[in-house]
Amino acid sequence: MKIKDIIEVIRREFSDRDLIIIDAENSILGRLSTIIAKLLLEGYKIYVVNAEKAVISGERNRVINGYKLLLEVKTHKNPYKGPKRPRSPVSIFKRTVRGMLPKESSKGFEAYKRLRVFIGVPEELRNRPKIKIPSADASLLKGEYVYVYEVAKALGWKGE
Repeated sequence: MKIKDIIEVIRREFSDRDLIIIDAENSILGRLSTIIAKLLLEGYKIYVVNAEKAVISGERNRVINGYKLLLEVKTHKNPYKGPKRPRSPVSIFKRTVRGMLPKESSKGFEAYKRLRVFIGVPEELRNRPKIKIPSADASLLKGEYVYVYEVAKALGWKGE
């Protein structure tokens, strides 16, 4: 199923409401993020639950070492400060979606403000209907993958 088809189905199902709750459990982070970015640009408000259970494709050590390399990047002007890098599963997920939105325009900034990401399922969202994106399911991967919470733990996240 193509992204256009998925977005069309979501438009039909959620035409009267502008809030969509997406369950990220066992979903591929990049594929899910592209769909979320497109829906955000169309004006939907998106809540993502179980963000820590999303997966990143690739061998475990290679993925974690790639994220650790980002922590070593510093600036020449003041190498002690350096840029802030995401360490928690929520910030890793949000950063991935932010990379797929237009950065310089106000449209992209407004779209990013409509995104909420949660670890687990909050109490107020337990009884609400959640959708899973079938084309982003981890069962489609042939190779190895790693969960976002494993990457976060390796980067120094002190959460659950």
